[in-house]
Amino acid sequence: MSESGQEQLRQRLVIVGRELYQRRYVSACEGNISLRTGSGNVLISAAGSNLGKLNSADIIEIDLAGKQTGTQTSRDSGPSSESGMHLAVYIAREEVSACVHSHAPYATAYAVASKEPEEDILPEVVALVGPIRLTQYASPGTPEVGESLQPFLSECNAFLLKNHGLLTIGENLKVAHQRHEIVESYLKILTIASSLGNIDKLPPAEITRLKKLLAES
Repeated sequence: MSESGQEQLRQRLVIVGRELYQRRYVSACEGNISLRTGSGNVLISAAGSNLGKLNSADIIEIDLAGKQTGTQTSRDSGPSSESGMHLAVYIAREEVSACVHSHAPYATAYAVASKEPEEDILPEVVALVGPIRLTQYASPGTPEVGESLQPFLSECNAFLLKNHGLLTIGENLKVAHQRHEIVESYLKILTIASSLGNIDKLPPAEITRLKKLLAES
Protein backbone atom coordinates (compact mmCIF):
# COMPACT_ATOMS: atom_id res chain seq x y z
CA MET A 1 0.00 0.00 0.00
CA SER A 2 1.27 3.48 -0.85
CA GLU A 3 2.22 5.88 1.92
CA SER A 4 -0.62 8.21 0.97
CA GLY A 5 -3.12 5.34 0.94
CA GLN A 6 -2.12 4.21 4.41
CA GLU A 7 -2.31 7.77 5.69
CA GLN A 8 -5.91 7.96 4.47
CA LEU A 9 -6.74 4.82 6.46
CA ARG A 10 -5.05 6.26 9.54
CA GLN A 11 -7.13 9.41 9.21
CA ARG A 12 -10.33 7.36 9.09
CA LEU A 13 -9.38 5.83 12.43
CA VAL A 14 -8.56 9.27 13.81
CA ILE A 15 -12.02 10.54 12.85
CA VAL A 16 -13.84 7.56 14.39
CA GLY A 17 -11.78 7.81 17.57
CA ARG A 18 -12.71 11.44 18.00
CA GLU A 19 -16.40 10.72 17.37
CA LEU A 20 -16.38 7.99 20.03
CA TYR A 21 -14.84 10.45 22.48
CA GLN A 22 -17.28 13.23 21.58
CA ARG A 23 -20.21 10.89 22.19
CA ARG A 24 -18.67 10.00 25.56
CA TYR A 25 -18.30 6.35 24.69
CA VAL A 26 -14.70 6.54 25.95
CA SER A 27 -12.67 8.67 28.33
CA ALA A 28 -8.95 8.92 29.09
CA CYS A 29 -7.22 5.92 27.46
CA GLU A 30 -10.30 3.69 27.17
CA GLY A 31 -11.20 1.80 24.02
CA ASN A 32 -9.38 0.81 20.86
CA ILE A 33 -10.14 0.72 17.14
CA SER A 34 -8.58 -1.05 14.19
CA LEU A 35 -8.76 -1.45 10.43
CA ARG A 36 -7.47 -4.22 8.18
CA THR A 37 -5.48 -2.92 5.22
CA GLY A 38 -5.43 -4.21 1.66
CA SER A 39 -2.12 -5.96 2.38
CA GLY A 40 -3.70 -7.97 5.18
CA ASN A 41 -1.97 -6.11 7.99
CA VAL A 42 -3.88 -4.23 10.68
CA LEU A 43 -3.76 -0.58 11.73
CA ILE A 44 -4.68 -0.23 15.40
CA SER A 45 -4.68 2.52 18.00
CA ALA A 46 -1.59 2.56 20.20
CA ALA A 47 -1.52 1.41 23.80
CA GLY A 48 -2.46 4.21 26.17
CA SER A 49 -3.74 6.51 23.44
CA ASN A 50 -6.69 8.81 24.01
CA LEU A 51 -9.14 8.15 21.17
CA GLY A 52 -10.37 11.73 21.37
CA LYS A 53 -6.90 13.05 20.62
CA LEU A 54 -5.66 10.52 18.08
CA ASN A 55 -3.27 11.44 15.29
CA SER A 56 -1.29 9.38 12.80
CA ALA A 57 1.48 8.80 15.34
CA ASP A 58 -1.03 6.97 17.53
CA ILE A 59 -1.81 4.32 14.89
CA ILE A 60 0.40 1.23 14.85
CA GLU A 61 0.69 -1.30 12.02
CA ILE A 62 0.86 -4.99 12.94
CA ASP A 63 0.53 -8.30 11.12
CA LEU A 64 -1.94 -11.04 12.03
CA ALA A 65 0.60 -12.51 14.44
CA GLY A 66 0.66 -9.22 16.34
CA LYS A 67 4.15 -8.21 15.24
CA GLN A 68 4.77 -4.57 14.42
CA THR A 69 5.53 -4.20 10.74
CA GLY A 70 5.75 -1.69 7.93
CA THR A 71 6.65 1.94 8.40
CA GLN A 72 6.11 2.75 12.05
CA THR A 73 5.24 6.06 13.59
CA SER A 74 7.13 7.97 16.24
CA ARG A 75 4.91 6.41 18.90
CA ASP A 76 6.96 4.01 21.04
CA SER A 77 4.27 2.47 23.25
CA GLY A 78 3.31 -0.29 20.81
CA PRO A 79 -0.17 -1.46 19.72
CA SER A 80 -3.19 -1.56 21.99
CA SER A 81 -3.10 -4.17 24.73
CA GLU A 82 -6.34 -5.49 23.21
CA SER A 83 -4.74 -6.17 19.83
CA GLY A 84 -5.24 -9.91 20.45
CA MET A 85 -8.99 -9.40 20.57
CA HIS A 86 -8.95 -7.57 17.25
CA LEU A 87 -6.72 -10.18 15.63
CA ALA A 88 -8.97 -12.99 16.83
CA VAL A 89 -11.80 -11.35 14.89
CA TYR A 90 -9.77 -10.86 11.72
CA ILE A 91 -8.45 -14.43 11.75
CA ALA A 92 -11.93 -15.92 12.26
CA ARG A 93 -13.81 -13.64 9.86
CA GLU A 94 -12.02 -12.94 6.58
CA GLU A 95 -14.75 -10.55 5.44
CA VAL A 96 -14.35 -8.30 8.49
CA SER A 97 -12.07 -5.30 8.05
CA ALA A 98 -12.79 -3.14 11.12
CA CYS A 99 -13.29 -3.41 14.87
CA VAL A 100 -14.55 -0.75 17.27
CA HIS A 101 -14.27 -1.22 21.04
CA SER A 102 -15.44 1.30 23.63
CA HIS A 103 -16.89 1.57 27.13
CA ALA A 104 -20.15 3.07 25.90
CA PRO A 105 -22.20 3.62 29.09
CA TYR A 106 -25.44 1.78 28.33
CA ALA A 107 -23.72 -1.15 26.63
CA THR A 108 -21.21 -1.43 29.45
CA ALA A 109 -24.02 -1.25 32.01
CA TYR A 110 -25.69 -4.21 30.31
CA ALA A 111 -22.37 -6.07 30.34
CA VAL A 112 -21.88 -5.34 34.04
CA ALA A 113 -25.43 -6.49 34.81
CA SER A 114 -24.98 -9.66 32.71
CA LYS A 115 -28.00 -8.71 30.60
CA GLU A 116 -28.03 -9.95 27.02
CA PRO A 117 -30.56 -7.89 25.06
CA GLU A 118 -33.09 -9.45 22.74
CA GLU A 119 -32.69 -8.42 19.14
CA ASP A 120 -36.34 -8.50 18.04
CA ILE A 121 -37.50 -5.09 19.21
CA LEU A 122 -36.06 -2.40 16.90
CA PRO A 123 -35.91 -2.92 13.11
CA GLU A 124 -32.48 -1.29 12.84
CA VAL A 125 -30.94 -3.81 15.21
CA VAL A 126 -32.35 -6.82 13.37
CA ALA A 127 -31.49 -5.54 9.89
CA LEU A 128 -28.14 -3.85 10.51
CA VAL A 129 -26.56 -5.51 13.56
CA GLY A 130 -28.04 -8.92 14.34
CA PRO A 131 -27.72 -10.72 17.68
CA ILE A 132 -25.83 -8.98 20.47
CA ARG A 133 -24.08 -11.58 22.61
CA LEU A 134 -22.72 -11.37 26.16
CA THR A 135 -19.29 -12.98 26.52
CA GLN A 136 -17.72 -14.64 29.54
CA TYR A 137 -15.53 -12.34 31.61
CA ALA A 138 -11.88 -12.20 30.51
CA SER A 139 -9.10 -10.08 31.97
CA PRO A 140 -8.49 -7.08 29.67
CA GLY A 141 -5.31 -7.29 27.67
CA THR A 142 -5.05 -11.08 27.85
CA PRO A 143 -5.58 -13.75 25.15
CA GLU A 144 -8.71 -14.79 27.03
CA VAL A 145 -10.57 -11.76 25.64
CA GLY A 146 -10.26 -13.08 22.09
CA GLU A 147 -11.12 -16.57 23.31
CA SER A 148 -14.30 -15.27 24.93
CA LEU A 149 -15.56 -14.20 21.49
CA GLN A 150 -15.10 -17.59 19.85
CA PRO A 151 -18.54 -19.11 20.65
CA PHE A 152 -20.23 -16.21 18.87
CA LEU A 153 -17.84 -15.04 16.17
CA SER A 154 -19.39 -16.96 13.30
CA GLU A 155 -22.83 -15.36 13.74
CA CYS A 156 -22.40 -12.06 15.55
CA ASN A 157 -21.30 -8.52 14.77
CA ALA A 158 -21.75 -7.08 18.27
CA PHE A 159 -20.46 -8.31 21.61
CA LEU A 160 -21.01 -7.19 25.18
CA LEU A 161 -17.72 -7.92 26.91
CA LYS A 162 -18.61 -8.97 30.45
CA ASN A 163 -17.68 -6.20 32.94
CA HIS A 164 -15.72 -4.50 30.17
CA GLY A 165 -17.53 -2.83 27.29
CA LEU A 166 -18.80 -3.10 23.72
CA LEU A 167 -17.16 -4.49 20.59
CA THR A 168 -18.66 -4.17 17.10
CA ILE A 169 -17.22 -5.38 13.82
CA GLY A 170 -17.93 -4.85 10.14
CA GLU A 171 -16.76 -5.24 6.58
CA ASN A 172 -15.48 -1.69 6.76
CA LEU A 173 -14.94 0.98 9.39
CA LYS A 174 -18.14 2.83 8.55
CA VAL A 175 -20.25 -0.27 9.19
CA ALA A 176 -18.43 -1.25 12.40
CA HIS A 177 -18.83 2.29 13.75
CA GLN A 178 -22.47 2.51 12.66
CA ARG A 179 -23.22 -0.74 14.48
CA HIS A 180 -21.55 0.63 17.59
CA GLU A 181 -23.84 3.65 17.65
CA ILE A 182 -26.93 1.56 16.89
CA VAL A 183 -26.22 -0.84 19.78
CA GLU A 184 -25.57 1.92 22.30
CA SER A 185 -28.71 3.82 21.23
CA TYR A 186 -30.74 0.60 21.35
CA LEU A 187 -29.65 -0.24 24.89
CA LYS A 188 -30.42 3.30 25.99
CA ILE A 189 -33.92 2.97 24.54
CA LEU A 190 -34.41 -0.42 26.24
CA THR A 191 -33.34 1.07 29.57
CA ILE A 192 -35.88 3.87 29.24
CA ALA A 193 -38.64 1.62 27.89
CA SER A 194 -38.21 -0.90 30.71
CA SER A 195 -39.04 1.85 33.21
CA LEU A 196 -42.28 2.58 31.35
CA GLY A 197 -43.62 -0.96 31.47
CA ASN A 198 -44.33 -3.32 28.59
CA ILE A 199 -41.85 -3.70 25.72
CA ASP A 200 -43.50 -4.83 22.48
CA LYS A 201 -41.58 -7.11 20.11
CA LEU A 202 -41.67 -7.05 16.33
CA PRO A 203 -44.02 -9.50 14.58
CA PRO A 204 -42.33 -12.79 13.54
CA ALA A 205 -42.90 -12.12 9.82
CA GLU A 206 -41.19 -8.74 10.12
CA ILE A 207 -38.22 -10.28 11.93
CA THR A 208 -37.84 -12.83 9.12
CA ARG A 209 -37.91 -10.05 6.52
CA LEU A 210 -35.36 -7.95 8.41
CA LYS A 211 -33.01 -10.89 9.00
CA LYS A 212 -33.03 -11.48 5.26
CA LEU A 213 -31.86 -7.91 4.72
CA LEU A 214 -28.98 -8.45 7.16
CA ALA A 215 -27.95 -11.69 5.40
CA GLU A 216 -27.96 -9.94 2.04
CA SER A 217 -26.01 -6.89 3.18
